[in-house]
Amino acid sequence: MANGLVRELREVAPRGAGDVPVRDARAAKRLVRGPLLRFETMRRLLRVASLFAIDVGAILLAIWTALELKLAIRGHSDLALAWGQTKEHAPLACLVTVLLFARSGLYGDRAVRPGFARVVASLFQVTLLILVFTIVQGQSFSSYYIFYGSLLFALVYVSAGRWAFDRVSGALLRASGYRRRAVLVGSGPQIEAVAHALAAGSYSELEPIGFVSLTPLPENGLENLGPLDELEKRFDEIDIDEVLIADPAFPQEQAVELVDRCHRHGVRVRVAPSTMEILMDRVEFVPGQTVPLFELKPPVFEGVDFVIKRSFDMVVAGLAVILLAPLMVVVALGIKLTSRGPVVYRSLRPGIGGMPFACFKFRTMYVDADARQADLEHSNEKGGAIFKIRNDPRVTPVGRFLRRWSIDELPQLFNVLRGDMSLVGPRPLPLRDYERLEDWHRKRNLVLPGITGLWQVSGRSELDFDELVRLDFLYLERWSVFLDLSILLKTIPAVIRAKGAW
Repeated sequence: MANGLVRELREVAPRGAGDVPVRDARAAKRLVRGPLLRFETMRRLLRVASLFAIDVGAILLAIWTALELKLAIRGHSDLALAWGQTKEHAPLACLVTVLLFARSGLYGDRAVRPGFARVVASLFQVTLLILVFTIVQGQSFSSYYIFYGSLLFALVYVSAGRWAFDRVSGALLRASGYRRRAVLVGSGPQIEAVAHALAAGSYSELEPIGFVSLTPLPENGLENLGPLDELEKRFDEIDIDEVLIADPAFPQEQAVELVDRCHRHGVRVRVAPSTMEILMDRVEFVPGQTVPLFELKPPVFEGVDFVIKRSFDMVVAGLAVILLAPLMVVVALGIKLTSRGPVVYRSLRPGIGGMPFACFKFRTMYVDADARQADLEHSNEKGGAIFKIRNDPRVTPVGRFLRRWSIDELPQLFNVLRGDMSLVGPRPLPLRDYERLEDWHRKRNLVLPGITGLWQVSGRSELDFDELVRLDFLYLERWSVFLDLSILLKTIPAVIRAKGAW
């Protein structure tokens, strides 16, 4: 919008006979755009200032909480002493945090601002940088609690503060009626899908006001703005803030021309994600070519990536087994006392490379469940390869409770320690489901299967199979240890909500 305003101000007003200026029909728009531009600038300043204050306050509070907790455990609780030590450590921590957050785009606009995973990754980087800096400076510590203690509380405080900011600012924008007017461009089905997704969100700044479709599109409540060639003429007739290309297969030449026209009018252009856009996160630049080339690396964990992921799995799984051992003992007794059969069910499932392994689960079905499978195929409620029945008659009463809270998956921690599985990854499928996979589905078996994954935090059994497989692909292409940590943390509320757990 700002570029469009500058472009208009630079234009020379046309003159009629006698050099009398002809009134510009867009003059009224300038009067409107002035306040709007000032509102946008003020909104951005308030956003950055608010997020800056939240982050700095959260870091201060995190360091103080860690120090005060340490003093309290030692029986020497002293609020003033903890605050004095906080003022000593906080300036460097706050400075590094703000700089790394800015570099990561965490002060950007709501529509493009990264989420929780980037916050976690940036805070880990802050901790590592400060730790290295203090060691290089020759400082010594009796323990490194100040680093990991502050990191733990910073994860909680920064995430909570930013979550509250998003909710409050979203409510204020919604109450003020703030919207960015958008035009959807693409093919009919893709436009329908994106328009539906925007309408389904709890709040979106984008307000679709019309569409330009390369294929016929039935009436859908949006204005048909005509052919693509005439879209530029509409920029001056109606206020358009954004053009959203809603078709991953949009013709390249037309896309380049459309983007150029939009930018000349100060209109932002955004593109709905496509398969190629997802893959671009794992590209590697190949220099020395006459044409810039990017190699699409295979989505497998090897070298340093494998060492990091495996080490993370071993540490977290080992701690989880120790902490959850009492619960697993109680569950084992409950299963043994209420139905015949083994406590742990060993399900043969294809793992990495399709090699089968024994996947451990607490038994949730009667002992004849496998024999009754064929008789229940007609009752399958899921499409694709998955077999699911909401009220499966083979499930025991105790098993239904265990499935409701995903407790039946806990023995898979031992699969992780054995090297059969990872904490996070594509879920291993039973042989019955695996044999029904299409060829393009099998890419998910390039890595170790996981106890949890994007399935579990994105709708679980409520999604159809193709959607679940695409989530697996997204995970493979964008993996990082911070994404694993983010998924693990998001699994807890997903289990509590138990949406799709059946």
